[in-house]
Order: sequence, then structure tokens, then C-alpha cells
Amino acid sequence: METVIVGDFNRIVIPALTNIRTAGGRLRGLRCVHTVLSGAKVSEEDIMDMACLRLDLISVLTLSDGLPEALHTAHLVPGDRDGRAWAELAPVHPALQQQSCIELIEAIEAEFVRLRPVRDVDKGKDRALLVSVTTGSRAMAEESLVELSELARSAGVQVLDRIIQRRKKIHPRFILGRGKLMEIMLMSLRLGANLLLFDQDLSPSQVRSVTDHTDLRVIDRTQLILDIFARRAKSREGKLQIEMAQLKYMLPMLSTRDDALSRLTGGIGARGPGETRLEIDRRRINDRIARLGKELKSVGRQRFHRRSRRRKRDVPVISLVGYTNAGKSTLLNTLTDSDIQAEDLLFATLDPTSRRLRFPRDMEVIVTDTVGFIRNLPAELLKAFASTLEELQEADLLLHVIDISNPAWRQQVEVVEGLLRELELDGIPCLKVLNKIDLALERGGGLPTGEEGVCVSATDAATLPPLLKRAESLLQMA
Repeated sequence: METVIVGDFNRIVIPALTNIRTAGGRLRGLRCVHTVLSGAKVSEEDIMDMACLRLDLISVLTLSDGLPEALHTAHLVPGDRDGRAWAELAPVHPALQQQSCIELIEAIEAEFVRLRPVRDVDKGKDRALLVSVTTGSRAMAEESLVELSELARSAGVQVLDRIIQRRKKIHPRFILGRGKLMEIMLMSLRLGANLLLFDQDLSPSQVRSVTDHTDLRVIDRTQLILDIFARRAKSREGKLQIEMAQLKYMLPMLSTRDDALSRLTGGIGARGPGETRLEIDRRRINDRIARLGKELKSVGRQRFHRRSRRRKRDVPVISLVGYTNAGKSTLLNTLTDSDIQAEDLLFATLDPTSRRLRFPRDMEVIVTDTVGFIRNLPAELLKAFASTLEELQEADLLLHVIDISNPAWRQQVEVVEGLLRELELDGIPCLKVLNKIDLALERGGGLPTGEEGVCVSATDAATLPPLLKRAESLLQMA
């Protein structure tokens, strides 16, 4: 089937190409041929369309005195040729065209496949390019992308490459320059990517500006974190909290366009034009958010009653806080001889867990593990987990678990302390637990000096007695 698109005197608008070879890493199986009256050849706009839409090739037919003059053809190449990621064929009169179009396209795609990096079988697995657009320093952007790659790994996403673009000012709508976007699209074709993962939170207009020029899926840091939380939540409360956060994130992302212009509830017997599909989607989401709010209030009351019973028994509470993947769950397992899930993944533990612990001086306490913190934690997620984080308000002592084997551990400490102040928890006594000393020594980093805290290895129970002694002393002073 051939499709003909008629443009105006200066442009042709290519519609959304849905369900046509949507898998990343392949050409579209589509070619674009258009005529020009001014004698211009393949333009930068043509190259942009070809790269972003993964067209097999693009041809421009120039006219002279109303008759065909020459056919100018360009196609993508897997590597640079004279500093460009595309090549142009010699112009030829349409009647004298002898080269087989199909053979040329098959040869181009075979070359892309030959030069593509070999990867493990990953059917159904997302393959992402990480993108950071920043006005700050490159070093800070690289550090943030390292954390984003860890988030991607925790979500089961394969990271193919990282791209950083520094700008004097982030465009409120077009977050990326068009040239950089074309470069990213060519990279996605070479590497076989099917996902663009942005380190910054994107506005609805920014998401549309990128998706209008590419067929790759686009998600931002917040959406990735929400996806990880949705996978890990096991309790009823955790699932309700995540669903509410996802719906609140999704609400402004609903398109403001209603292509079908459908009036689904209007007609005979109804007043007014009825509701558009967009209005119905928004109403359903708002209704669901209201229902989730009521359910969370009910669960919150149950949690309050449990805390009240605990207060009546006068049992001190120790809460573990810290950056995600700092080793809180591992420490709880070692302290209380438990078997809580603890993995080398970000946000491996979401649902709060409490265990009893008896100190050497015959003092019994409850140790609670909570969700880990991270920089730029989505505001809606923090609000959704407000009832869970209320557990921290009841703590008599906070153990701030710090992964000192991480080169950025000081910045992580600042993030956690900032969030504790935001949650008005900075008034509770807090003991720093400098964890993973074994890994820090293995990596030659040495142990920090001048830090008030206790050095431990959460996997080695022999290192924990000094921690228990300091914690017991602080609780007796409280």
C-alpha cells in the first residue's frame, strides 16, 4: 500500500507512524519521496525526519520547467562518513535510475546489524539510552547519571549508553536541541535502543516535544522510580500508596488533544455536548484517587492503633533511615537474626518492617526498617508515603545508615539529613552508622576521620557490639 501526503507551499507534515516496525534498532521499512520546486536538494529538515523516524531513505525530486530534473537520495549509515551519520547518492534523472532500492536498503540494514554490539538474549527487556540535559557542571551530571543507571538496573533495564547535553538555559518546551535529538536517534538505531530515559523530570509539553520527533518510548526519572516502587510493593498499604502516586503523576500527562473529538456521553436526552474522552479519563482518575485516599486513611487508622498499643507497652523504638541501598535491611537482618529481603538494588525494600531486639543489658527494643531515601525524591511519592513515614515520628532513636564505600556518600548524607528536616524528624536523637567498612577498605578508600558515628559491616555481626552499646546509651539518656 502506498500513501501520498499532500503538503502546502513550504512543508509536508508526516503523521504519527504507529504499528509500523516499532521495535528499536531497525529501519522503518518506509521511504519518503517528495518534490521541490525551488531546485533545493536534501535539506537539514529531511535529514532530521529520516533520522528521527528511522526512514529507509529519503529522496528529493527537483523539477525544471515543470518536468523532473534529478533525484537526490540520502540514507543513514551506521558510522560517520565525512563527519556525518548519513550519505548521499549521486543525483540521477528518475528515468535513468538503475540501482535497486530494495537491495540498497537491505545492505544498509545488514551493515547496522553487523556493527551493532553483541548483547545477551534480552527478549522483552527494555534497552535504554540515559539522557541528561543540565545547566550545571558536567561532573554533577555524570554523577547523577551513575545513580540513574543503578535505578535502571534495579528496574531490569539494560543501559546501552549515556548522553549529557549542557545548556545555558533549559528550554521550557523543547528540552533537547534538535541536533542532539537527531544524534540520539542515530545512536539508538546503531545500538538497538527502544527507550529514552531522562534524568530530569519532564513536563507534559517536553514529553510531547520529544515523542513528536521520535518513535522511542520516553520516560523520566520520576516515572522510573514509581515503576520500581510498583514492582516492589507487597503490602496492601504499599500498593495503595504507589497507585495513588502513579495516578497523580499521570493526571497532568494526559494529552490536551482529543483527536477523535468524540462525544461519548452526549446525544438524545442529554444536556450539552457531553464529555470528551480526555474529560472522562481525568474524571475517572480523580475518582480513583479519592477512593484510594479513603482506603489509605482506613489503613492509617489501623497503623495508629498498632503504634498506640506499642506505646502502652513502653517499648523503645529504633528506626533505620538512610539512602537507598545503604544496607538498612541487611543491618536489621544481622541485628535481629531475621530473613528480610536484602539485595544490592535500589529500593529493594519498600514496606516498613519491625523486629524485636534485646540489648546485652536485658533491654528490649523494636527496630523498624523504612523505605530508603534518594535525591530528588518525587514529591507525590513523599506525600503518598506520608502515613508510612509517620512510623519515624514514633522513634526514640534514629540510626542513619551510611554506605561509606560509595564515593558520593557525603552528598547522600546531605540528602537524607535534608529530607529528615523536611519531615520534621531532625529533633529525634540520631546516630550515624558508617556501614560497609569492608568494601571501603577493599577499594582503598580508608575509613572516614572526624565523623561522629560507629563503623560497622552489616554482614559481619562481630562489628556490631560497639553500635549496640552506643544505641543503648543514647536510649537511656533520652
